Amino acid sequence: MRVLVIGAGGHGQVVADLLGAAARAGEPVEFAGFLDDRVAQNDNGPVLGPLNALSKIPHDSVVVAVGDNDLRARIAERLLANGERLIVARHPTAILSERVCIGDGTMICAGVIACVGAALGRGVILNTGCTIDHHSRIGDYAHVAPGVRIGGEVSIGERAFIGIGAVILPRVTIGRGAIVGAGAVVTRDVPPAVTVVGVPARVLNAGARGITH
Repeated sequence: MRVLVIGAGGHGQVVADLLGAAARAGEPVEFAGFLDDRVAQNDNGPVLGPLNALSKIPHDSVVVAVGDNDLRARIAERLLANGERLIVARHPTAILSERVCIGDGTMICAGVIACVGAALGRGVILNTGCTIDHHSRIGDYAHVAPGVRIGGEVSIGERAFIGIGAVILPRVTIGRGAIVGAGAVVTRDVPPAVTVVGVPARVLNAGARGITH
């Protein structure tokens, strides 16, 4: 299966490397190259042109490897509407329960662990070494950064971003589009579209924005 990676930046190169590792482990995937509107070349595979060249390049499926959640969502939804196939890109060192539900276009990087009953939406990024405990839900186009620890029965909203090394305690809900800062420890629910930081996590500039937490 020939896979084009949309996005030739840092995350795109991680995903290309992931596909190579999967192929070496016996998965029927072949990294076919990058498409990117802004990056003309890198050292980790051919950049074959901009996104609008997609229809001219032989391929079987695509992965939208763009770190920005909103941009990734827009590109993926447009490609799906045009009949493209989004595949799950999974590093062979990731450990997933057989009872994990995974949406199309999700990227699961090296060292990820996802436990029984976890549900991953469409176009999710589970970055290097993060862990998702039992029965947690990760919404469409959310990004869980390297080293994050998510407890059991957590709900992460669509397009949320969980920063490097953050810890989300069990049964906490993170709202749609919220940002959890690096190293934060989230002990209670986070409203949609806010940023929380610190230990324990609190809404950034909450007083100025009229938000209490």
